[in-house]
Amino acid sequence: MSTERLPLIASLQTRWQLGKKQTEFLVAVVAILPLALFVLYPLWTILRESVLRPDGRWSLDYYARYMQDSHFRETLFNTLNVSIWATLATTAIAFGYAYALRRTKVPGKMLWHSVMLLPLFAPSLIQALGVQFILGRNGIVNRYLGTDIDIYGFWGILLANVLYGLPHAYLVLSVSLGAADARLYEAAKLLGAGGFKRFLSVTLPTARYGVLSAIFLGFAINISEFGNPMVLGGDYNVLATEIYNQVAGQANFHLGAVIGVLLLFPVLLSVAAEKWIGRRQATISSQATPYRPVRNWRIDGPMLLFLGTVALAIVAVVGVVVVASFTKLWPYNLGFTLKHYALDVPGGYGALWVSLKMSLATAVIGMVVATFAAMVVHKLSSRLRQVLYLLSVVPAAVPGMVLGLGYVLAFNNPSLPVYWLYGTVALLSLCTVYHYHAQAFLIATTGLKQVDSRLQEASHTLGGGALHTARHVTLPLIRPAMASIGMFYFMHSMVTISALIFLVSPEVTPAAVSILLLNDAGNWPQAAAFATIIMFTIAAVVLGIKALAHGAALLHKRQNHS
Repeated sequence: MSTERLPLIASLQTRWQLGKKQTEFLVAVVAILPLALFVLYPLWTILRESVLRPDGRWSLDYYARYMQDSHFRETLFNTLNVSIWATLATTAIAFGYAYALRRTKVPGKMLWHSVMLLPLFAPSLIQALGVQFILGRNGIVNRYLGTDIDIYGFWGILLANVLYGLPHAYLVLSVSLGAADARLYEAAKLLGAGGFKRFLSVTLPTARYGVLSAIFLGFAINISEFGNPMVLGGDYNVLATEIYNQVAGQANFHLGAVIGVLLLFPVLLSVAAEKWIGRRQATISSQATPYRPVRNWRIDGPMLLFLGTVALAIVAVVGVVVVASFTKLWPYNLGFTLKHYALDVPGGYGALWVSLKMSLATAVIGMVVATFAAMVVHKLSSRLRQVLYLLSVVPAAVPGMVLGLGYVLAFNNPSLPVYWLYGTVALLSLCTVYHYHAQAFLIATTGLKQVDSRLQEASHTLGGGALHTARHVTLPLIRPAMASIGMFYFMHSMVTISALIFLVSPEVTPAAVSILLLNDAGNWPQAAAFATIIMFTIAAVVLGIKALAHGAALLHKRQNHS
């Protein structure tokens, strides 16, 4: 090679590197802009509304006024009180449930696992409806046992929140307990440690990060839960319902924004702590040897009884809602009827159609947005990677009601070019997409980490560009993760309430929100009917998609063999 050509080659390499950096920058900006518009901007409008006085000056007067109010102090105490107790109870029960399935030989593990996940297929307030039908003033217990149980207030919220939070804590603890190192148990046994001693010295220490992660996750869920306190709260005010009362009841957006900011901080700290603990747990579990339990009926027997008790409570609360939807007048006339499914209310089944459109749009948009963000983070080498990653996980720390209020303040502005979105199904879908963006993003990131980098390198070596490699190598390999994201989004958008409660209108009201409105109007039989419809709709869609995926896999396998 002549020396005259060396400067030309160096110049071309420099230009190629500059072009690559410019491309990376543009791609990163494309991924960051939607997060800035649909996450950061709504949060900024809440913060601005909480400190902006009518005369245009910035001040903390609204915070000072609210914090000096005895009603606020009582509401804050109530929120922390019920959230802490619900978190501790949820973690303890979920730990026992996960321990029984991971560390014992109880029969029917798949059945017990499925029962625990049942609440995920229903709106969060179905637990509140179930508790109300069983223990409420007109519940079956008071009706037939002659008791006078008053479930409205602290105990009602506590019970409903525990039932709602159990699946979330169980999934975290199940992973933690399933990552046990069998060598530690063998060593403890050789040293003469009995079963209880091994539990104290091995099980609890190795599961501590999972327990702490479940505690922080549970606290974040409980402190921001809206549906259960709305139905069972009575005079027991919490921050989530206080935001709703201030904004929807009194149109006091300033104080609503103040409460939103105050609610944001404990959730943000809890989620940050949960993520940090989750990384520590992953470091430990990656080197563990799988633990295989042995039959011991002295332990398996009590654990089986415990599983049955918890599962009965879950099935009873969900099942009573289904049964009540088919009875003439619960609990006074238990005769069978279908009249509650007529839904003779404004909109009728239109709310279900709104939910289906919104959920399908959310599934598609969310799958594309989360996968694209994860792929960009996976490929970027600049500092923008850290910025995009941080923005992608921030929504996990934003309560649904806070994000929904931010959307009202941000997009209900005729001067904005995106004002046309306000009051449409599209805005409901976008709010849901970014409310659950962090979880979907992490699912996509996990899927990308499982792709062998040598396959992508081979594609580049053979002349395939970035787009060609993404289309023909990366995307086909992460299809299972993308399908999981779509399913995740569909299920959550069908049942979410808190993020959408401020964005609904008479023309655009999702089915989950309609349940709350029906119950508030005293039409709880039709609320039960609508909740039942949502549960069976989600189950039908999930089973249908799984059947299609199974059929496609079998067809692909046959084609490969032929």
